[in-house]
Amino acid sequence: MEGVFYCPSFLTEPWGLELPAMPGCVWFHAVTEGECTLEVDGEERRVVAGELVLVPHGNGHRGWGQETASTPLVTELPHTYITDNYALLRHGGGGRQTHLVCGGIRLDHPAARQLLQCLPGIIHITPPKSVRSDVLQSTLRALEEEMDHARPGAEAVISRLCDIVVIHAIRTWIETDPAAQTGWLGALQDPQIGTAIAAIHRAPADDWSVASLAAHVGMSRSAFSARFTDLVGESVMRYITTWRMNVALDLLQRTDLTVAAVAARVGYESEAAFSRAFKRVIGKTASSVRLP
Repeated sequence: MEGVFYCPSFLTEPWGLELPAMPGCVWFHAVTEGECTLEVDGEERRVVAGELVLVPHGNGHRGWGQETASTPLVTELPHTYITDNYALLRHGGGGRQTHLVCGGIRLDHPAARQLLQCLPGIIHITPPKSVRSDVLQSTLRALEEEMDHARPGAEAVISRLCDIVVIHAIRTWIETDPAAQTGWLGALQDPQIGTAIAAIHRAPADDWSVASLAAHVGMSRSAFSARFTDLVGESVMRYITTWRMNVALDLLQRTDLTVAAVAARVGYESEAAFSRAFKRVIGKTASSVRLP
């Protein structure tokens, strides 16, 4: 998890904002005082103090207070920059106050990217939704405390608290939303299939097969294969290959390892075979995905 930016926002009625799309990032908005409306892809949510909203796919969206107001692009408004990744926003007409902690977080781990694909376009967390509510509420109170008192180290504290908020919000959605009980997320919660997926994730270079994974979780080969495909939505071997290529993508973008070394890290003795699989799954050549 990497914070792209954090922005405590002090807004007064009437106010409105437009937030740009940020592909590959999770937007979050935690309301610590007042209330607002957030609109994502035409879907409006009223959010009050103690609640938060995630926009998991980084879609552009709008927000406003209780009164009708224009929604200028937030990047065009004056901010007080503390660092490149941490800024304060004060905006509005001087009326009733709303305090938000807004920001963007990038989840680069292969498992995190797969998780994000399972999440809906907007997640709205309200206090009664989970047994984790007390943790979320105490974290939001700590955020408000940090916002109200500009003490040394506030940026570091706020960024870590925001990370905790996002993680707990995703956990809450997984625990409470029926959609999280199906597909890949549902498979993770199945005792046998979840164990098999964890084994693949933990050791992508191992010589996994349907038979070896079935034995690992104490199932017959046929029963394991059928249940895996039913829950995950793809065959065991296809999942293994896809996971290996996503791990390889992460290594190619984060390290200076050669393509051959990356291939070995994910279980390929042949660089040529790895390169063919990588192009088939990722859609690009291994050498073309390096970051500048």
